Order: sequence, then structure tokens, then C-alpha cells
Amino acid sequence: MKLDQLTPYELSEFAHFLERQCGIVLNEQKDYLVYSRLGPLVRQENLTSISELLNIIYKSHSSKMREKVVDAMTTNETLWFRDKYPFEILNQTLLSQFANANRKVRIWSAACSSGQEPYSIAMCIHEYKRKHPRAFPFGVEIVATDISTQMLERAKTGKFDSISISRGLAEERKNRFFKAADKNHMQLNKEIVSMVNFRPQNLLNSYSALGRFDVVFCRNVLIYFSLDNKRKILQQIAACLQNDGALFLGASESIAGLNQLFSLERNNPGIFYIKKSI
Repeated sequence: MKLDQLTPYELSEFAHFLERQCGIVLNEQKDYLVYSRLGPLVRQENLTSISELLNIIYKSHSSKMREKVVDAMTTNETLWFRDKYPFEILNQTLLSQFANANRKVRIWSAACSSGQEPYSIAMCIHEYKRKHPRAFPFGVEIVATDISTQMLERAKTGKFDSISISRGLAEERKNRFFKAADKNHMQLNKEIVSMVNFRPQNLLNSYSALGRFDVVFCRNVLIYFSLDNKRKILQQIAACLQNDGALFLGASESIAGLNQLFSLERNNPGIFYIKKSI
């Protein structure tokens, strides 16, 4: 089936719809992204065209198809221990600061996709506790969120295919934390899986139900938002961070001029941000 070409007006209308739904801003290559992401969904739903799909989500009162479209447009690739330095800073600096906390230590992985980031965090904590058995007497909770319910359901299983496993995961960790599930998949062990609480969250909505955090990973997602929405998200993150809590952004992301909320911390390599005490 050959998919129809959308008119500039249809592309613009869909871009506005997507930004209203989840804040994602489509760039100048939006036509390629729309066709590559929505084409498979058109075929899956036995529709005749992308135009038909868009008419359904605009006119239908059912949220199911809208969720499928948003899932398709927001699903991004990820990998284990991405960029390495955030996890080195976590292991070598931050965890020791929280090791004797008289409360549960909480870490949030925002826009977690298929789960590699929060599970990488869990591995760091597990490795730290092996060296420091008395650390975190009240425990550590990792909350992982994403707008895609499909991604969350997949992440919860802790099962990954051979291609996913090969991206960023050292052989030593693969052998320690995984076992073969079938010919093409590996299963993460239950101890690591149980450390992560997966929850749906649209970053444009309130975070109050998530509680307060000591560390937030919000990496490689702000690049998809407008400047106003970036600032809104960062302000809400600041509100749910403990004073002196740490924020990790992607390598090409910044705090969008919110210097009154965060201070820059340089590490070798990498940087992170600390919430200023109020």
C-alpha cells in the first residue's frame, strides 16, 4: 500500500495537535518523521492513508487511537549507561552523599523509553551497595516515567533483545545481571527489575503525584520541546527536587536560562546541575 502525501496544511495541523498533546515540536524534517512513524500504524490498523488516521484522532472521542499516535511519534531509541559520565558521577559522587540519609532516597528517570536508563541507575545502586552494605538504611526508590504506555509495559518486563543488549552494556554487567530468556532475548534479574517503579507521565502535566526526588535524570528529551515548555518542565522539576538535589540533562541540553533555580556543577568529564536552596 502506498501512503498518501500530506499537504503542508495537514502537516502543520498535525504538528499543532502533537504539541498540544505532549509538547513535542516537530522540526523542519517533520514530513519524513510523520511518514516513517505513522506509516506502520496505518498498516497495522488497516486504514487507507495517514489522512484517514489523522481524521480519526481529530474527530473521535476515544483516546485509544490518540494514544497510539502519540506513542508512535514519541518513541525514541535509548541505550545502556548513555554517555557514561552521568552514571560515573552518580556512582562516585552523589550516592556517597545520600548513603547515610535518614529517609528513602528517590531517583526519577523521566522519559525512560524502554527502560535502559532506570535499569542502568539500578545497576549503579546495586554495585554501590555491594561495596557499602550499610548504605541507604531506608532504601532507594527509582521512579521511571514515560508518556508511552506501550514503552512502559515493555520496560516492566525487563526483557531485551540481542540488539538492545549490545548497545552500551559491558560484557561483565551483561553476565552478572542477565540470563538467556530465549534465542533472541535476555532477561534482567528480578532484583534489578524490582528496584524500578514504572509510571505514566506527560511532562507537560503536574508532577505533584510523583513526590520529591534527590536526583532527576531528564536526558535527551528537552530538545523536542519549545523554549516555553522547556522552562515549564524545568520549573516543575525544580519544584519536585529536594534542596541541593541533582539534575542530569542531555549533552546538548541546558537549563534554558533558569540560573535562579539551578547551579552548574562541572565534573571531569561531564556536567550536572544542583537545585539552589530556597
